[in-house]
Amino acid sequence: MFYKNYFKRPLDIIGALIGLTLLSPIFVTVYFILFIQNKGKVFYYQERPGMHQKPFNIIKFKTMTDERDENGNLLPDVKRITWAGNIIRKLSFDELPQLINILKGDMSLVGPRPLLFKYIPLYSKEQLRRHEVRPGGTGWAQINGRNSISWTRKFELDIEYVDNVTFWFDVKIFFLSIYKIFKREGINQSDEKTMQAFNGKN
Repeated sequence: MFYKNYFKRPLDIIGALIGLTLLSPIFVTVYFILFIQNKGKVFYYQERPGMHQKPFNIIKFKTMTDERDENGNLLPDVKRITWAGNIIRKLSFDELPQLINILKGDMSLVGPRPLLFKYIPLYSKEQLRRHEVRPGGTGWAQINGRNSISWTRKFELDIEYVDNVTFWFDVKIFFLSIYKIFKREGINQSDEKTMQAFNGKN
């Protein structure tokens, strides 16, 4: 409890500052690649529910176009991912701007991933508990399958994390996340599609 309430936030700030410093060459390189490819549109912002469902704008590198069908609806993710965006996503570099969210206090280095507001009404009372802590850049569900596991299992892992937040648990998740990135595990449910939308059951 002491770590969760008093020590976790300072570590997030230190970790985010170190991350931005060490990864600045990658950050700058990706920035310029996307600046050229996306004609100046480098970042993608989307409102997400944070701790206690407080809204914040998550920041990501923009890896997809804004192409729409004849009815004005966005095309499926897999059809909008650009060639550079595909590589950036496979390396998880699209998540780097979230270090800024962590510095601002919107997010933590480790915690349940921030999802979409449209899912809030679909959660069970137990699943809503994932918002008792700050959302994270990585989490227990991410190192146990990420997009390759069901939503039900993902939420079970999120609640398991909420109930067991400790310094050593965060350290374990952080370093296993780095390992998973290098192995490129669990990014998509298959090579053809990204994670299916949550419908309250899956």
